[in-house]
Amino acid sequence: MIFFDNASTTKCTDSSVEIVKKYLTEEYYNPSALYHNSLVIKQELESARATILKKLRGEGKIIFTGGGTESDNIALLGSKKTKGGRVIISANEHAAIYATAQELKARGFDLQICPVDEYGKVIDEEFEKLLTPSVTLVSIIHVNNETGAVNDIAKLCKLTKSKCPRALFHSDGVQATGKIEMNLRSMGVDMYSMSAHKIGAPKGVGALYIAKGVSVNPIVYGGGQEGGLRSSTENVSGILAFEQAVVERYQNLPETLKKLTEIKNYIKDNLSSIEGIKFLSGPESSPYILSFSTPRVRGEVMQHALERRGIMVGTGSACASNKASSRIAEALGLKGKYLDGVTRLSFFIYNTMEEAEVFVNEYLSVYKELERYGS
Repeated sequence: MIFFDNASTTKCTDSSVEIVKKYLTEEYYNPSALYHNSLVIKQELESARATILKKLRGEGKIIFTGGGTESDNIALLGSKKTKGGRVIISANEHAAIYATAQELKARGFDLQICPVDEYGKVIDEEFEKLLTPSVTLVSIIHVNNETGAVNDIAKLCKLTKSKCPRALFHSDGVQATGKIEMNLRSMGVDMYSMSAHKIGAPKGVGALYIAKGVSVNPIVYGGGQEGGLRSSTENVSGILAFEQAVVERYQNLPETLKKLTEIKNYIKDNLSSIEGIKFLSGPESSPYILSFSTPRVRGEVMQHALERRGIMVGTGSACASNKASSRIAEALGLKGKYLDGVTRLSFFIYNTMEEAEVFVNEYLSVYKELERYGS
């Protein structure tokens, strides 16, 4: 099987599996208990917190959560905002941000959605127009999960702070953490969301970075874990596997970026001959994502056809079951049959050039067959 849908999830690395096994079967103690073994576990969680903070070069704290979605919710709902103030997000935010922002709108906030260009990157001039004195919160995705567009978060944050010094700036960094160089301190963000299962660690684990001096209230109440911001017994095995994954991804980042860039460019070059193809991933997009659309073959149809040949890809189909992808495709300016023709390839450390070569041959073969029927 060839798995080219790593933006949705990744295979756990061997080291992650070993850590999970150890802390589920041997060191399985509750870090909130008072006996020695539990205190040791608590210390290991604090060490993981410090390690991730150091790797991301942040100045503040790390709160462990149940995933990127929960981190986004805590950031948007729990942060202290001016009642009725303006909230700005981009047009192609992940559903975790978009849906939460809609909830803020229902609570009386002035929600504004900033347009993006054809590749999914925030249009700076349009963003600046939205920066009024009433802005209380901004949330802009770092790396777009559909197109791989990389927003200049440092620039957008600096612009926000210069015009709206009291506004908070959050970024969804789920597709960026462990995949691009990171310096949260120089970016200037107040909050930053992360997810473990996008970088080779288990599902059900995430983190929220909260910069020094930023105040956030809990949205879940209970035993007071994670400094009272996220009550629930910590997922120790997942958190420690997450720590290991962050360390490993940054240790090998240059080699990974080089390999995945070559894979992405090879596939793009070999699909360029398809009549009418539109590449939605721009020249400066993340090496981990290649998204494109064709007018003659629906993405969903292509997805299932490739699956029968042992190849897994993502799709941005505008069918009723995938409203989020339809929303993002429209934000990119796609129209007509292009709305239905989106295919997303996303890569990880396990992918190889040999897989890329097989994919190209199989894709072109399937496409030639399907375009005759105008699927």
